Amino acid sequence: MVNKLKDRYANTVVVLDFETTGLSPNMGERGIEIGAVLIENGNITDTFQKLMNPNRRIDAFIENYTGITNDMVKTAEPCAVVMQEFAEFINGHNLVAHNASFDKKFLDAEFDFANVQYKGSFACSMLLARRLYPLSNNHKLGTLVDYKQLPTDGVFHRALADAQMTAHLWLAMLDDLNNDYSLGDVPFSFMKTLSRVKASEVPKYLQK
Repeated sequence: MVNKLKDRYANTVVVLDFETTGLSPNMGERGIEIGAVLIENGNITDTFQKLMNPNRRIDAFIENYTGITNDMVKTAEPCAVVMQEFAEFINGHNLVAHNASFDKKFLDAEFDFANVQYKGSFACSMLLARRLYPLSNNHKLGTLVDYKQLPTDGVFHRALADAQMTAHLWLAMLDDLNNDYSLGDVPFSFMKTLSRVKASEVPKYLQK
């Protein structure tokens, strides 16, 4: 089943983003918001957004950084309930996130707490952007939104807004691969491999 998922086309994925109480679930940090976008055959078809109660206090830095306050999550559903709902939203699709190592850590930790699983594979839009857009000043999401002139409502560090911008970035990368290298309908596994190719070897790799 996993191999079949990896071989699905890259234009059908779930793009996700977490807002959290801190940097690592290994230090007891928890998710406070999940946002996600479903892309099917190159079109955004659905979204998911939920605040969640981490059962711990959000510090002032995170409140200011995300705009998510302790009062906002006080009445939200527990993380485990939200993760069970999100597992249904994923529905076996492959996953994309910007700086995916961060989001994957939290998704794995929260799914473990909720005793649920997912079958899809993860790809990182940031690693891919480093290879496809070497002239960008950096590869933070906001910088890439400006560099590629992607749709945005100007909101950052809220889960759904960041997931939507990442979804548009993912679609832009697929369009550029098609327009510049005639690579249409690329497998998801190709995108994962491309994200690990040395930056200096990317043009040669894509021209094969």
